[in-house]
Amino acid sequence: MSALVVYVTCAYALAVGAYAAWHSWRGYRFSNPLFYAIAALEIGLVAITIGSAVAYSGRDHEVDGILFFSYLATTLVIAPAAVVWGVIEKTRWGTGVVTIAMITIAALMLRLHGIWEGPRG
Repeated sequence: MSALVVYVTCAYALAVGAYAAWHSWRGYRFSNPLFYAIAALEIGLVAITIGSAVAYSGRDHEVDGILFFSYLATTLVIAPAAVVWGVIEKTRWGTGVVTIAMITIAALMLRLHGIWEGPRG
């Protein structure tokens, strides 16, 4: 897993989180642009998952596969869950949940990079 991919994904997730925080601060409901931003992040996460699976199959397996792919699966589930919660919750707290979810995705991506690099990284 490339450090560049991890840092770009983290930066994008944090940017979407900042946008969601702005929605929450202003008292706006979950909006279409916020949905599209999260959808783009989810597409990127799916691509990262596919790329990681391919890279893992060609690796000498220093990486704990169960731990690594459970983190990846969690990152894939968080964004859709945040969207559902954000749409259902009509107050500012719906977008607040999205903010926390994006911060969580960024943290998980950093942890995934640490797992991928292992003790030598």
